[in-house]
Amino acid sequence: MPIPPSLRALLRTVPTVAPVSNRAVLSVSGSQATEFLNGLLASSVQGKQTYGAFLHAQGRVLYDTFLYNSPTSSLPSPGPTYLIEYDPTPSEAPALISLLKRYVLRSKVRIRDVSEEWDVWAAWGSEGASENREWNWARSGAVEPVWRTSEWPWGTENGTMLDRRAPGMGKRMLVRKGETPADASTHDLAGKDAYLLHRIMHGVPEGSVDIQPMHAFPIESNLDAMGALDFRKGCYVGQELTVRTYHTGVVRKRILPVHISSPASLPSYMSIKPSISSTTDGTTAKTPRLRGSSTLLSTIAAPGIGSSVGLALVRLEHLRPGIALETGEEEQSWKVEPWWSDWWPEKPPDEVHDLNSLI
Repeated sequence: MPIPPSLRALLRTVPTVAPVSNRAVLSVSGSQATEFLNGLLASSVQGKQTYGAFLHAQGRVLYDTFLYNSPTSSLPSPGPTYLIEYDPTPSEAPALISLLKRYVLRSKVRIRDVSEEWDVWAAWGSEGASENREWNWARSGAVEPVWRTSEWPWGTENGTMLDRRAPGMGKRMLVRKGETPADASTHDLAGKDAYLLHRIMHGVPEGSVDIQPMHAFPIESNLDAMGALDFRKGCYVGQELTVRTYHTGVVRKRILPVHISSPASLPSYMSIKPSISSTTDGTTAKTPRLRGSSTLLSTIAAPGIGSSVGLALVRLEHLRPGIALETGEEEQSWKVEPWWSDWWPEKPPDEVHDLNSLI
């Protein structure tokens, strides 16, 4: 299921810069800041910028985060200074600053909220040639990128991160509060909705709406494919269940971009129900019994096409031929059509399993 041709016009490819709304920034500094964060994040912290996630002890996601090297020096504090960018929307998860302070104990680190000092911006459309990425598959259906380069994949410019969650995502920047990035002089300046549409079209979940704190599992939320999980590092909070799923589990859900027949955006967490579609001769296609439902996440009205697009947590068994998906109520429902992003890796033949095996 590739992207429908009618939606390709929504992919904004001209150089664009846009603000990223609803983000907060924490500063973690000190001589033991690297070791401290490496014991908590699901990705490896090696003194460099990276993308990762904080997990609950039972393996569910608390926060998906970007970890920057601070673009400004912190003279009073010895050791490195990291800036953590995250979604601060109140949820069932504890506030991130409280969560981190809980683990400080005797570690030589200092944690501060510096959200009033920084804005977050994204830029894309000037990457040049398309990226060829290699992948490592697990039998569970988990997949992780393989970085075949001597350069750090997330970039080395402090405060600016290459967004390697998906090819074409561009870069993210921490900019002083109230200022615009230097890229604004060479890029089209767009609003926050342009960034939301950009990441939806690339199939990239982000923040508490798409990756629901205390509920979402990291692999189902595509954090493996987006490079946020290190399945080979030492102990960190939530590691046991995550690694067990990678080696012996089965991935039954994924977050996918979806086309919705509704002309307006829809509320998050609406249920997407499957049904057996009729064949051309009016008979019902034979298919195993349907179970469960999928869930709508972020959505946005698609300009110019009279419908909307979004992200949804989709049960993979609902992607079988002959199954139609709808959301809404009996008096008003809308057709939902998932697709796989162009960048999503194709599973090697010896690792492909029939979708019926996911039932």
